[in-house]
Amino acid sequence: MNLLALDTATELCSAALWLDGAVRWRESSRAHSHSELILPMIEELLDEAGVELAQLDAIAFGRGPGGFTGVRLAAGVAQGLAFAAQLPLLPISDLRALAAQALLLAGGSQWALICQDARMDEVYWGCFELRGDQVHALAAEAVAAPGAVRLPPAWNGAQVAGAGSGFAAYAAQLADVAGQLGALYPQLRPRAREIVQLAAQDGLGCAIPAEQALPVYLRDHVANPPSRN
Repeated sequence: MNLLALDTATELCSAALWLDGAVRWRESSRAHSHSELILPMIEELLDEAGVELAQLDAIAFGRGPGGFTGVRLAAGVAQGLAFAAQLPLLPISDLRALAAQALLLAGGSQWALICQDARMDEVYWGCFELRGDQVHALAAEAVAAPGAVRLPPAWNGAQVAGAGSGFAAYAAQLADVAGQLGALYPQLRPRAREIVQLAAQDGLGCAIPAEQALPVYLRDHVANPPSRN
């Protein structure tokens, strides 16, 4: 299977190419300018591999949650490329991708708590479990105040990995939860490297037509602000 992946949900802009299991990538950490970076990254990867976009099987993208502009950009770029090359899309959760990265670093842990800074005194968060070599969400991802974040009771005494910018942005509010973790990586951000790997694991059976791809914001009132008279 040959896949392209891209992510712009956070300050880390990234793209990755999966060619029958071999992965190459490009990354750049900036607060802005993702719209200027992502397409050149993709073009560089394709040129380096000698592959045309139309030769791929699908395009994966970080569908959120994350920054509103970044999540919307990733979905829009992925849709544009998919329409141009007549390819399906594989939307991948940014929290799940971050969990895959944290679990790999933690080594031996099967569980991950992800907390990303959602601004407005809230975090995007979710609990994930490694089953075999695949990462699964234990419940629906949520946006909430940091004080609402809890480890599942079944994880008591387990070696749990934590990751995401929320642990740095709300260190005091998350101190009790962080103290229960076996490893903590507040510096980690979602990457196309893990997104393309998860997409390959999910397979083309999870692919959707480009017109059906939607970003996931979780915070509906930001995605759909009230009209002003």
